[in-house]
Amino acid sequence: MAAVLEVVDSGPLSTVQDLGRPGYADIGVTASGAADRASLKLANHLVGNSAGAAAIEVTFGGFAARASRDLVVAVTGAPSPITVGRTSAPMNSPLRIPAGTEFRLGWPATGLRSYVAVQGGVTVEPVLGSRATDLLTGLGPDPLRRGMVLPLGDPVRPAAPHGEAPVCAPPSDELTLRMIPGPRDDWFAESASRTLLSQPYVVTSESNRIGIRLDGPVLPRAQQGELVSEGIVAGALQVPPSGRPTLFLADHPVTGGYPVIAVVVTEDVDKAAQARPGMRMRFTLADVPA
Repeated sequence: MAAVLEVVDSGPLSTVQDLGRPGYADIGVTASGAADRASLKLANHLVGNSAGAAAIEVTFGGFAARASRDLVVAVTGAPSPITVGRTSAPMNSPLRIPAGTEFRLGWPATGLRSYVAVQGGVTVEPVLGSRATDLLTGLGPDPLRRGMVLPLGDPVRPAAPHGEAPVCAPPSDELTLRMIPGPRDDWFAESASRTLLSQPYVVTSESNRIGIRLDGPVLPRAQQGELVSEGIVAGALQVPPSGRPTLFLADHPVTGGYPVIAVVVTEDVDKAAQARPGMRMRFTLADVPA
């Protein structure tokens, strides 16, 4: 009988995520996948999975599960208290979970999203080559709920040696992200770029895997006409009529009708995915080779 993981508690939002389904933008499907790709890759490395194996993305803790076989799991990303049975366990380290034992994540002290990788990976049915849940299109498995049972694959490699990986916790008050100007920075007044690079913005509660709505100084436009819909990538800073930017994350749409003043570099999109409401966010120019 194949091994399975039973969801005991899903917390506010838990989904199955891998590295997504790139290459389908021409049919209106975004890549989706883990919002913090670096944390997903690290969790998979710790349990001996391939970097893109499907794991569980837990938003703001509260996840609990038990398995039908002895497991090796690892939890990365937002630092959450972990218990295995009644024993505390560390983040960023392979953890051995006896069959039938419940393991649970508490609420993270900083950050927003934690990643639970299981040796062998979560093997729900793939859609367009990916097991990722896309909240915008509805592709992939449903968000997890209590009582759901997730199939698990067989281990393919040993877990990493026991010990905590050296990982810095997400900041708690302010985050600085590197960006590249454009592609529509010419639609904005010269003062807009100066404002974006000098003033802090605040993450609002109207944020999710699709994007982060920011509150702060208005970015005035130089052109007021309509913009034809254009392709959008994760990290794009799109500015709607309010003049306050939205930073797109993993489940972003494939096109947008408002100008994009800048794009956050890929590595820093992972950091943005850990920003919780109320955090200040600043932007700085990325170093670009000449």
